[in-house]
Formats: sequence, C-alpha cells, structure tokens
Amino acid sequence: MPQIKSFKFDIEGGKATGGPPIGPSLTPLGINVMDVVNKINSLTKDFAGMRVPVIVEVNLETKEVVNIEVGTPSVGALILKEAKLEKGSSSPLKQKAGNLTFEQVIKIAKIKKKDLLAKSLKTAVKEILGTCVSFGITVDNKDPRQVQKEIDKGLYDDLLKEN
Repeated sequence: MPQIKSFKFDIEGGKATGGPPIGPSLTPLGINVMDVVNKINSLTKDFAGMRVPVIVEVNLETKEVVNIEVGTPSVGALILKEAKLEKGSSSPLKQKAGNLTFEQVIKIAKIKKKDLLAKSLKTAVKEILGTCVSFGITVDNKDPRQVQKEIDKGLYDDLLKEN
C-alpha cells in the first residue's frame, strides 16, 4: 500500500509560488514544485484576492503528487468579495460597511453549504446572514437579523427552494 503524505497550505487564490510554504515542504521530497504551483494557481484562479485552503497529497514512494484538493475561502472572505470591500466594519452595530443583495447571500450559501453545519439552503443562508451582522453588512439595505426573521416568516421560500 502506497505511503501518502498530505500537506495543507493556505494560499492566495491564483498566486501560489515556489517559495514558502510550498517549496520548502515539497522540494526535499523530489517533487517538481513548479508543476504543483501551476496546478494550484489554475485551480484557485477564481478565488483571486482570497485565501484558500489547499491540500496536496504526495505518494512518498513514487514521489508523485496524487491529488490536489482546493477548499473554499471563508464565509467572511466571500462576503467581502461580493460586497467589493477590503474589510468589514470595525463597529458593525453602529456603522455599516456595505450591502449585499439576497441573491448574493444565496450564492455564498451555495458555495459554502458543504462546509457549514446547515442541513438546508435556508439554514445555510441564515448562517451567512449571521456573519453579515458581525461584518456590518446589510442585505437589501436591511439589517441581516431582520432578513433572518423574514426567512422564518416564509417571505423568501420561493428563492430558497432546493433543487
């Protein structure tokens, strides 16, 4: 049975390099680091400007990369990207940093659903709305907590139907 070793890196989307942390981890194993870097950059280009978890699995006997798995950026990073912001509000209850549409919240929820504890799209959206509260982000120019209450009342049921 082949001996597989996993390496976990936190990379800015599309900007991996042969330097730390990838190079020092893989070079001693005789792996072609630039091949790995190019593959990671190809897989993460859609997450430009965001940090993305990447797992590289190497067969220690054959010195081959057997798998490269790309995770998804954090909910916060996706919210900031959708809102076109560098950072959230430093006092989110008093000062709002930006606004998202409900459709953008659904998009983030669908991207992150497999990583969340949510069992449905509706509960995933409510989790994303909770993060919007702490970032000072409104949704359709409303407090995200108000939107959560509206979800509970069924106002968004048509948009939250699972396919």
